[in-house]
Amino acid sequence: MANLYIIISAFVSAVILGRIIIPNILIISLRKRLFDVPDERKVHKRPIPRLGGVTFFPVILFSLCVFTAVRLMTGHGPAETSTTDLVCEFLFLTGGLTLLYIVGIADDLIGVRYRKKFLVQIISAAMFPLSGLYINNFYGLFGIYLIPAEVGIPLTMLLVVFITNAINLIDGIDGLASGLSMVALLVFGVLFVHFRMWSYAMLAFVTVGVIIPFFSYNVFGSADLGRKIFMGDTGSLTLGYILSFFVIKYCMYEPDMLLTMKTSPVLVSFSVLMVPCLDVIRVVLRRARNKRSLFMPDKTHIHHKFLAMGFSPRRALVTIQLMSACFCAFTIVAILYMNNTLVFVIDVVVWTLLNLWFDHVINRKAKNGE
Repeated sequence: MANLYIIISAFVSAVILGRIIIPNILIISLRKRLFDVPDERKVHKRPIPRLGGVTFFPVILFSLCVFTAVRLMTGHGPAETSTTDLVCEFLFLTGGLTLLYIVGIADDLIGVRYRKKFLVQIISAAMFPLSGLYINNFYGLFGIYLIPAEVGIPLTMLLVVFITNAINLIDGIDGLASGLSMVALLVFGVLFVHFRMWSYAMLAFVTVGVIIPFFSYNVFGSADLGRKIFMGDTGSLTLGYILSFFVIKYCMYEPDMLLTMKTSPVLVSFSVLMVPCLDVIRVVLRRARNKRSLFMPDKTHIHHKFLAMGFSPRRALVTIQLMSACFCAFTIVAILYMNNTLVFVIDVVVWTLLNLWFDHVINRKAKNGE
C-alpha cells in the first residue's frame, strides 16, 4: 500500500505544480505575444497561447525524481525489475524527452522544418533499443510470436516515431490529444499497478496529473479572458513519446508476467491508441493516393470530419473519446474469447466502415448545401 500512497502523492504534486505553472505561462505568452494565430485550417478564431506543453516535461521529471527518491529512502523500491535496467530505461527516456522538448519549443516559437523534426524523433526513438527495450513478441498476432532483435529494433523505432506523430497530428480540437492521452495513460497506469511495476505506474499517473490542469484551461478556459491555452508541439511530442515508451515496455513483458492475465499486450496497446494511429494511417494513405505531400497539413483528420458533419468542437471531442473507449473496451474483452488476428481485423474493418459512413454524411450535407 505504501507504493500506492507514494504514487497518489506524486500524482497530486503534478496536478498542483501544473495548476501553478500554467497561469504563469499564460501571462508570459500574453505579454510576449506568443500566440497560435488562426488560419483557414484551424478551428479557433482568435490568437491563443500555445506553450501549455512547456509545463509537461519539467513537472513530470520533478515529480518522478522526488517521489522515486522517497520510495528509495523509505525502502519501498524500486524492486519491480533490475535496478540497473530501470535506471537505464528512465535515463534514456529522459534523454529522448529532452531532445523532443527542445525541438518542440523551437517549433512552437519559430517553427522547425519537418525533416529536422523527423531526425530528432529518430534519434529519440533509438533511445529505447539502446536501453534494451524493443518489440520482441507479437503474442500470436498474424501467427507471429517471437521476433528477432534485427527485426524488432527497427520496428520499435518506426513505432515510436509513428505514435509520437500520431498524438501530434490528432491535436486539432480542444482536449482531443490530451483527452485521448489521459485515457491511454490511465489504462497503462492500472496495468502497471496490477503487475506491481510501481515506477512505470508512477510515470503514467504523474503524466495524467500534469495533463489535468492543462485540460481544464484548454477545454473550459475562455479565450476572451486570456484563460485558454494550447499544448503546442512541445506537449504533443512529450505525450506521444511517453505513450510509445509504455507501449514498448508493456509489449516487452516476460512470459511469466502474462500468466496472470490472458491477454495480448500488442492488441491492448493498439486498442488504447487506435483512433490516433488509424487516423494517421488513413490520412497518409489518402495523401499518397492523391499524390500530395505526406507532410503538408490538411483538413482530413477525424476531428475535421466531425466538424464537417456539423458537430461542435465540444461534441466532436466527446464523441471521438466515446468511440475510442468503445474500441478499447471491445478489444480488451474480445481478445479473451477470440483469435488476436480476428479481433485486429474487426477493429480495422469497423474503423474503415465508420469513416466511409462519415464521408457519406459529409458528401450528403455538401450536396444539400447545408
